[in-house]
Amino acid sequence: MAAREKRGADGERRMSLGQHLIELRKRLFRSAIGIVLGAVVGWLVYPWVWDALRAPILVIAESRNAVLNYPGITTAFDVHMQIAIYVGIFVSSPIWLYQIFAFLVPGLTGKEKRYTFGFVFTAIPLFLAGCAAGWFVVPHIVVILTSFTPAQDANFIEAKDYLGFVLKLILAVGVAFVLPVFLVLLNFVGVMSGRTILKGWRIAVLTITLFTAIATPAADPFSMFLLAIPMVVLYFLAVGIAYWHDALAAKKARKLESDLGSPSIA
Repeated sequence: MAAREKRGADGERRMSLGQHLIELRKRLFRSAIGIVLGAVVGWLVYPWVWDALRAPILVIAESRNAVLNYPGITTAFDVHMQIAIYVGIFVSSPIWLYQIFAFLVPGLTGKEKRYTFGFVFTAIPLFLAGCAAGWFVVPHIVVILTSFTPAQDANFIEAKDYLGFVLKLILAVGVAFVLPVFLVLLNFVGVMSGRTILKGWRIAVLTITLFTAIATPAADPFSMFLLAIPMVVLYFLAVGIAYWHDALAAKKARKLESDLGSPSIA
């Protein structure tokens, strides 16, 4: 017998663990389909994307010997496939971002559904803006990092390593712009208060630092802090919005209590 959706005392719909797992599978499948379709586009536009991504190497080559190296037989194919998959992730961002939001806040009321759509349409441009910011920052990071190479030496950079560094950096900046939106969404639907979000600021800063350390393959602090600083700023901006929303909610609650008045004693 299939599990039925339960309702709480306040009429809110409750989902069983099995329903949550089915919902997760459905959301993951839809996200995967979107990424695969986007990867087809990425496969077709590979030449133009790769030319744009390796432009910093051409700039470096004007002053010193710098070249991308393909050490293995399958390296060129791997690079092609990697670009296709990452382009698929970027292109399908409206699909998988919506699936994430829809999974986090299932069974919403009409008002809360408006929150979801509002946050999705906020997250999509923020993610794309973050990717665009990463795109413009990457050339400067590549030039700065390779500038430590002595003038008499050469830069023989493996294509897969270079591509992984560039694409992970762009994706990490995009994600950095979106994460605070999730915190604000959780606050708006009543899952977390602004005070609760602020209490975890130490853990949040540590998590951001670890995330940026993993997202930037280069073992230099410059690129890591370049990502960590805006993420920390956006985190505290989300805290401020959450506090503002909590204050409005408390004000409305007090006004409603005042309008209803104290119950009379029979």
